Amino acid sequence: MYKILAKRVLNDSVFSLEIEAPFIAKKVKPGQFLIVRIDEKGERVPLTVADFDSQKGSVTITVQAIGYSTKRLSQLGAGDYIADCVGPLGMPTEFGSPKRAVVIGGGVGCAIAYPQAKALNQMGVKTDVIAGFKTKDIVILEAEMRAVCDNYYITTDDGTYGEKGFVTDVLKRLSETEDYDLVIAIGPIPMMKNVCSVTREKGIKTIVSLNPIMIDGTGMCGGCRVTVGGQTKFACVDGPDFDGHLVDFDSLMKRNSLYRKEEEHICKMKGVL
Repeated sequence: MYKILAKRVLNDSVFSLEIEAPFIAKKVKPGQFLIVRIDEKGERVPLTVADFDSQKGSVTITVQAIGYSTKRLSQLGAGDYIADCVGPLGMPTEFGSPKRAVVIGGGVGCAIAYPQAKALNQMGVKTDVIAGFKTKDIVILEAEMRAVCDNYYITTDDGTYGEKGFVTDVLKRLSETEDYDLVIAIGPIPMMKNVCSVTREKGIKTIVSLNPIMIDGTGMCGGCRVTVGGQTKFACVDGPDFDGHLVDFDSLMKRNSLYRKEEEHICKMKGVL
């Protein structure tokens, strides 16, 4: 059993849980993920590590309460326990040796972009962060992001906070004057696809973190397969980070929407909608 040390509500649908997991906290690196299970009959839920404290022995996950299992997770709090927390899984981010980087987060993806920006900051890399949200009400982790970057830019689709528009608008403008040699983009698939369209034209190395349907997290089931550079890869063992210029985003979007109706049906049956 794994104890929940703290819970933090970030907006109406997004929350974070700090979990006591000392063995994972000692080994985990930015970009890796966990698979959690609420109880012995629960669904295996893959969640990227949003932060970790190796001395305290804790890992933090950020969750959007959107399906049956994540809504069940949202009902837990400090002092509660979850049955399983397996990790670290996946390959850690390979930053290389960048001199000038920009980390881009979209919506809840900003929680996953945070450890990337934090790691680059600790490496001494001059790093900008661009965060995009639909509206002001769902903005998360602004203070945390500002603390680990040189420049922070925020956009909202409706213009209620920051700059009205999309993260790609800011990226296009900045890339005209800034000599970026690394872009990390994490968020909705269309956002990552559009970011890669911008950076491909400029020849900037771009890393994306993919979130396909995943079951076992060890490469055995093949459920998380993605097409990268014309080859089949498994996000759980080959990723979740990939060269964004090689990812087939269209096929990824189709796979991720395969079971949406079934998930909604289960939520209604279980009374969590």
